[in-house]
Amino acid sequence: MPKIFGYIIFFLILTAGFIYPISQLEEKVQKQHIFTDSTQSGKKLHIIIPTFLGNEQRNFYGNMAPSDLSFNWKLYLGKGKTVISRKLGSRIWAGAGWTGQPLLIEEDTTLYIIQGAFDHKLKKINASNAQVIWEYEFDDVVKGTGTIWQNNKPDAGDNQLVILQGSRLGVGNYLDSDHIPSFRAISYFTGKELWRLDVKWTDSYSRDVDGSALIIDDTVYIGLENSLFTVINPDPACADTIDSMLQPQIIREIPLYEKKDAVAHKSNIVTESSPCLLNGIIYIASGSGHVYGYDMITNQLTWDFFIGSDIDGSAVVTDDSCLIVTIEKQYIKGKGGAFKLKPSKPPKEAVIWYLPTQNNKYGSWEGGIIGSAGINDAYHNDSLPYLAVLAAIDGYMYVVEHNKIKDKIKVKGPDGFSRYPTPVIRFYEKTGPSISTPIITDNRIITAGYNGIHLYSYDKNLNISKLDTFGGTFEATPVVYNRRLYIASRDGYLYCLGK
Repeated sequence: MPKIFGYIIFFLILTAGFIYPISQLEEKVQKQHIFTDSTQSGKKLHIIIPTFLGNEQRNFYGNMAPSDLSFNWKLYLGKGKTVISRKLGSRIWAGAGWTGQPLLIEEDTTLYIIQGAFDHKLKKINASNAQVIWEYEFDDVVKGTGTIWQNNKPDAGDNQLVILQGSRLGVGNYLDSDHIPSFRAISYFTGKELWRLDVKWTDSYSRDVDGSALIIDDTVYIGLENSLFTVINPDPACADTIDSMLQPQIIREIPLYEKKDAVAHKSNIVTESSPCLLNGIIYIASGSGHVYGYDMITNQLTWDFFIGSDIDGSAVVTDDSCLIVTIEKQYIKGKGGAFKLKPSKPPKEAVIWYLPTQNNKYGSWEGGIIGSAGINDAYHNDSLPYLAVLAAIDGYMYVVEHNKIKDKIKVKGPDGFSRYPTPVIRFYEKTGPSISTPIITDNRIITAGYNGIHLYSYDKNLNISKLDTFGGTFEATPVVYNRRLYIASRDGYLYCLGK
């Protein structure tokens, strides 16, 4: 079969779920991620949430959300030291933060959580009783969300399910340290290390790893914080010992910045987002101010939408083959906010709409949106509108119909003078500043932030009502499963909420 037809078939399989109502979608997702553990216990394993925002399109958050935020249990995740810089010194952080979304796997009928934490440890947790099964210790706090890879040709039982997880650069390390192994592979079954990647020093001022890997045909695609788009063979059997470390095979490295970006941003060209897949192209947002498209056939960057701001959130894929990209208010004259882009068009013609948010100083941020957009496309049926939910630094949650724009109204873009159409806002409410990504199912909206968690219901007529709130300080992104919500907090705990 010619290679191009293989990609077409792969894409059709990948996107077919969008035409199904939620019950059929869940069945389809389950079939894709259920297998028998042939090398370990013989249990039936169901990978429910294998990566940040659930899938290759970054738009799936679990099946059924709760109707309230009643308390079930909490687990103390611990606290740990991290160094900000030589000048600013160290800090003690507790719990887990951005992006920090739990990964979910069911073994027979028992649900397990994979959670990174600020105590430097990645943990496997029994979701029914909050028991920690194992812990793997990194050299620094674990911020980002991991990705689970199912190895169909393992050379050992430990290698059948592999967690790919990043961390900060390591306490005692600095940007100019010789070795920064901040991206690692850990066995899901045992919690043992399988390999570690030494992240290179580039023009970026970071060598951390916050982004989640995208895995296609047993190949890893990830943007590291050194702003190299890195393609990796994750198989431990193909790893080699380099500089006294067992390291994976690097297939390709491509800079996600230009030299002028490093100068303009004073080396803040950090890539913290997670790549997504659309029509055989991998899209990734970079802190250099670009949204790039990587062609899997030519193995080159073939699309470049330049914005100029810092971009922390991940691009998410909509049902109509577009991307929603969130924009921070930094290095730009205009306001931050969110773009909807049509990447099948040339970059200069790609903007469908822009939603600006208000400038608001909070912490080190000046405004815009730090987290990603939450969309209901993976849960959509004919009775529902297509919605995007955005949680901004200005303290508001915005709910927009992302496939509709306001008539005859245009707003200024991030550059302060270009004008674009803007979407129809159906609901907004002050919920407090947030860098977490809100999530939305077929009937629930959940947003978390520095003023707690807020749970809403909505229907086909866009009647949106608040159901419950839960106090606390949250930077991580929640996940839902069987009417329970799981989320880590900066107070040190992982919470299970909902009846």
